[in-house]
Amino acid sequence: MATRRVPELDPAVVEQWQAGGGELIDLLAQAREQLGGVAAFRLGPRPTVLITDPVAVQHVLALHPGRYVKRSHRARLLIGDGVLAATGEAWQRQRRLLQSQFTGRGMRRYEQRIAEAARTSAARWDAYARTGQVFDVGDEMRRFALDTIWRSLTGHPLDPATERELAAVPAVVAALPSLPADSAAAQGEVAAELARIDAVASHAIAAARDNAAGPDGPGLLHVLLEAAQTRPEYTDGLIRDELVTLLVAGHETTATTLTWLYLLLDRNPEAREQALAAGADGSPERRQAIQALVHEALRFYPSAWILPRSAAQDDTLAGYEVEEGTDVLVCPYLTHRDPELWDAPARFDPARFTAPGRRPTHPGSYFPFGIGPRACLGLQFALRESTVLLEHLLPTHTPSFRSTPEGAVYSITVRPDGPTPAVLAG
Repeated sequence: MATRRVPELDPAVVEQWQAGGGELIDLLAQAREQLGGVAAFRLGPRPTVLITDPVAVQHVLALHPGRYVKRSHRARLLIGDGVLAATGEAWQRQRRLLQSQFTGRGMRRYEQRIAEAARTSAARWDAYARTGQVFDVGDEMRRFALDTIWRSLTGHPLDPATERELAAVPAVVAALPSLPADSAAAQGEVAAELARIDAVASHAIAAARDNAAGPDGPGLLHVLLEAAQTRPEYTDGLIRDELVTLLVAGHETTATTLTWLYLLLDRNPEAREQALAAGADGSPERRQAIQALVHEALRFYPSAWILPRSAAQDDTLAGYEVEEGTDVLVCPYLTHRDPELWDAPARFDPARFTAPGRRPTHPGSYFPFGIGPRACLGLQFALRESTVLLEHLLPTHTPSFRSTPEGAVYSITVRPDGPTPAVLAG
């Protein structure tokens, strides 16, 4: 079959975008709209290829991950050599160790911890309802998700001192897009925050090494320490990196998804009522309906809105030539909003995920956590904790927002671009 060159966006469009100082997503959206699901644009001497077509997505991420590789994770100065940033054999070893913790029997180990964190959040919301206190929904979602992953890592509930210190994690994540390209200079910009994170990690590692298991028994950190007894690569440095990676991946994405969901429910209150009417408290029908709310929020705002790859060799992709060394951007955010795939994609419609035939079936059409061997390890964990929290909060509390953000910030995650102050209406 003859191959073609990937169609390339008019340089004038790129220049206009650069002059306007817009977000990268604006340029990507123009490329997708004008050229389709495999498109190129040029910011330097070589073109970058944008992938939103489901078949091409599956080709890059699932069928041929060895041809399209990760180079350097955007958060490397924060997560170091943790599993998200690792490559090659190191990544394979780290992934195998953690994989069992997030599937089947491994997940059951964390059920009680998730439930306890959800009950703690529900008690805070009960107090907000009694007092009429204004609180920030985003902060609450972050607090819940951080408590959940901390319990899972250490076996201990999140204490106030640790919570204060770990506020440095979202601070570094938010700063990443504006940090200098030079790694040493970038590290210097957030040195104080990194030092706070390192101190928390060091204390947690020391406590786990002293067998200070929490009330629910040992956590993921103990799994890493056990690995260090037989695997010399698991130094304290790598254990720190894995711990911070799990903290970042285990709370930032979940908190952001839940915050977006509450903003979407504020604009679509009927979706909450429909989910609660789907079945009795604790029933499979209600749980499925609540999971559909989460999935629809993830369709709008996927945990990984963009997945950068580099072509490790020449390839033919959906009939197009891709040269070795080409930068490739797979963009779930745009795939999930493609009107050729999704009916009325701008409409918040959780029934897409419950009614048969309502959503595209190709695996490259919906992939908020990625697909293929590098798909997010914590997919089931994130869905479970989100569902459990909403089972506790949705029936009794409806936030009434004092103000809502006008847009989004496209960093490691897509997050609201402002605070989300609210009171509880009931």
